[in-house]
Amino acid sequence: MPVPVAPGTPGPWTSERLLARIAEGGPSLVALSGGVDSAVVAVLLHRALGDRAQAVTLTGPAVAAEEVERAERVARAIGVPHALLPVDPLALPEYRANPSNRCFFCRQVEMGAIRAWGDARGRWRYVDGVHRDDLLDDRPGLRAMQEAGFEHPLLAAGWGKAEVRAFARAAGLPNAEAPSEACLASRIRHGQPISAELLGRVERAEAEVRARGFRRVRVRVDGATARVVVDPEETPRLLAAPLSTELAAALARLGFDAVVLDPVGYRRRPGA
Repeated sequence: MPVPVAPGTPGPWTSERLLARIAEGGPSLVALSGGVDSAVVAVLLHRALGDRAQAVTLTGPAVAAEEVERAERVARAIGVPHALLPVDPLALPEYRANPSNRCFFCRQVEMGAIRAWGDARGRWRYVDGVHRDDLLDDRPGLRAMQEAGFEHPLLAAGWGKAEVRAFARAAGLPNAEAPSEACLASRIRHGQPISAELLGRVERAEAEVRARGFRRVRVRVDGATARVVVDPEETPRLLAAPLSTELAAALARLGFDAVVLDPVGYRRRPGA
């Protein structure tokens, strides 16, 4: 597991203490998704290290274009040097088979690609946005990140999601209030093979739902059935006609044999 908070630390560190610790580490590269956790790390790196900080965002079939665009907006707002790096975990048969530890194989490919990119451009410390609350879930991907030598500054400082959100708001990050996201493969039932076509279909389906004004969207796939999930407070609108009929028809046109509109709403589950 990732390193815990240092023994004797009386609660989460202040941002000043965390900045001082980061500044001691030398040039650092953060894996920047479109999410708030890695965005906060990117801010901290840039404040502590200036141009010795680097952000890298992965692109590929498992990453929604909207997430990449959000990462680009965040990097511009911070002013941190930023690069896009194509990667395709579908090249790995273990990933395509979609076992319960799929995230381990995905992270192996992704973190290996980032390390290869960074190692070719100098000596870096590699960091990510893992924080205290991430340890509440079983996350096979964390093991792959550990094995790749990634450090977790937020976790070492004892920060959880509350501290991350508070810092993001104070820093004026454009994604400070954005809902947590996960890769497109997380929508597909474990054991159902993953393909670029299916990932693309999930991405287009979620775009159809978001286009109707929903904030958090999951289109979860089991066989040829798509289950549309939005936040509980938005579920009544999802279920109301004529929108419900319109959405079901739009997703059917994308190739799903059955479309279910979830009546309960989003419930957090590991990695999804």
